[in-house]
Amino acid sequence: MLAAFLFQAAGYAPCAMCIWQRYPHAIAIAIGVLLMVGLPILLLLMAGAAAAFVTAGIGMFHTGVERGWWEGPTACTGSGLDMSNLLASDLLPSASSAPSTLVMCDEVAWEFLSLSMASWNALWSFVLAGLWILALAKAWRASRSDESVTAV
Repeated sequence: MLAAFLFQAAGYAPCAMCIWQRYPHAIAIAIGVLLMVGLPILLLLMAGAAAAFVTAGIGMFHTGVERGWWEGPTACTGSGLDMSNLLASDLLPSASSAPSTLVMCDEVAWEFLSLSMASWNALWSFVLAGLWILALAKAWRASRSDESVTAV
């Protein structure tokens, strides 16, 4: 999330799919806070892993849209003209003094090592999901060893 906000501060406006990728990250952060409070650890670790996998999946889908492997949402790909989502100011640019804020989901705004921001998000989200899974496995083993001690 911090990297996304830093890119945004540097002038890289997010597209709709970029914003979608942020929601599961925010949920994972909230889950991390709940873990610190002491709520049921196994369920929260599963939810954290699920959130990381969801944002990785969205990142992979977004990468496919950027690379032209498949079509994306009509509101932010191709011509970006999904008439059902347009305001009067979108149809009549002169009706608004503000510049157009439509960011296309199928255009790569930045890339490093031939990977776009969406690709990097997918990659690092899979790494985060792996960390959630490792924490889950460790907590599972700890809960199993605690049960065997109390059974004796």
